[in-house]
Amino acid sequence: MAVERFETSLKKLEEVVRKLEAGELSLEESLKAFEEGVKHSVFCSKKLNEAERRVELLLKQRDGSFAKRPFEEDLGTA
Repeated sequence: MAVERFETSLKKLEEVVRKLEAGELSLEESLKAFEEGVKHSVFCSKKLNEAERRVELLLKQRDGSFAKRPFEEDLGTA
């Protein structure tokens, strides 16, 4: 995929799912669409994983400073 964007790939994946769910494709067309869907699914999953690793929340401390915390951290215990 040449410089694909997450949003573009997700829309293509959604279109593949619609086509497959409609059940109007031949077996060969279905297999081709499924292969395309897997390609877009892997790409989207990779991009989401990259984004998850980069996301951090800035939480204001009592003294007015900010502390970086991992996205996964339970905010209820902070």
